Amino acid sequence: MSLAETVLGFLCAVAAVASGAEEAGSTGPPPLLLVSFDGFRADYLKRFPMPNLKSLYSQGVLVEQMTNVFITKTFPNHYSLVTGLYAESHGIMASNMYDPDTKQHFHISNSTDPSWWNEAEPIWITALNSSYKTAAVMWPGSEVLIHNRTATHFFKYNPNMSFNERVGNVTAWIKGDGKVDEDIGVLISELKMAELWGKINVIITSDHGMTQCSADRLIQLDQCLGPDNYTLVDLTPVAALIPKQDTQTVYNLLKNCHPHMTAYLKESIPERLHYRNNHRVQPIILIADEGWTIVQTGKKLPRLGDHGYDNSLPSMHPFLAAFGPSFRQGYRISSIQTVDVYPLMCRLLSMSGRPNNGTLTHTRCMLSGETCWDVPLAVGLVVGVLLVLSTVTVLFRFVAYRRPRSIRDFQRLNIDDDDDDPLLE
Repeated sequence: MSLAETVLGFLCAVAAVASGAEEAGSTGPPPLLLVSFDGFRADYLKRFPMPNLKSLYSQGVLVEQMTNVFITKTFPNHYSLVTGLYAESHGIMASNMYDPDTKQHFHISNSTDPSWWNEAEPIWITALNSSYKTAAVMWPGSEVLIHNRTATHFFKYNPNMSFNERVGNVTAWIKGDGKVDEDIGVLISELKMAELWGKINVIITSDHGMTQCSADRLIQLDQCLGPDNYTLVDLTPVAALIPKQDTQTVYNLLKNCHPHMTAYLKESIPERLHYRNNHRVQPIILIADEGWTIVQTGKKLPRLGDHGYDNSLPSMHPFLAAFGPSFRQGYRISSIQTVDVYPLMCRLLSMSGRPNNGTLTHTRCMLSGETCWDVPLAVGLVVGVLLVLSTVTVLFRFVAYRRPRSIRDFQRLNIDDDDDDPLLE
């Protein structure tokens, strides 16, 4: 498989935020291009030869792994990238959802109702308030009227549109005369031909990783609970259930259903997952262990690889690479969070973003204009100095203690000369 075929297999979307002026390179912050590869696991950069992508981040910044949001699915994480919010805050909880307030169902093929998306505001909408022109291609929600607006330019979802066409359209929107790419390795050439190279900031990332599944790691719900007892909203590796009878009774039947599946009542979902404080979270959530697949019945494996598992698993983590005039060169960071990308983009565009769950603290040192300490180096220097000072202090006290003292039985006092005269004659 060629590099181009590998990259095309991972590409999900391209979004861009261009400068408010007519062309890139005019006054104001540089334009920003955000590219996402669906399912690009962080360690793929080490496991597969990808010279073009490595060439890009060697000229900029590499974040070796990024902790994404739960659940580690495409729609929740792509919306977190452009809002800086956890799923419970932006409302896109999964690729399949049910809203008990509106009694509506959400599916990828039926996802353009604004009511699903209006709990948050993506950056391509927020940037309009700062007089930016924005563009979005194939990004979840990009064709939706969010708060009654869309990006300046957008394409409706079309799975047959190639990566080349997406990049070609975005660079054309930014500059006005973009060329068509042939693969991700040509992205550099495309930006140069459009006279954007060195003038545009580019962030390349992903939504989630992947892990291998197998037919001998199936969890069959019907072995623990009859299908008449619940309505299934979403399935594997995080199943969402609406009980048809008493919730506690159904939960009791599921909590010990399988050693590789954990059942949670909505209110008991771990706080670290940031997944319980939304009305679209169903009463019972089932989470499979890594590599295990939840099915209703049967022994058929739906897919050989899957995602959506606990976001603490390294196999679910994506990567991030960035380059451009605002980024440092040849810099590496071990990890950030997906929600940190939004405040970083707002900083790059010199605009105030919406309230979010991310922090610029985690990404500030990626920027060339920031004065940053290498934290491990700084800690090492401080510890080293303290050790040296402590050692010197101990040695000084030890030497002072061991120093021999002068032993004299009698020391004459300084007295007047006539003290030798007798008191009585």
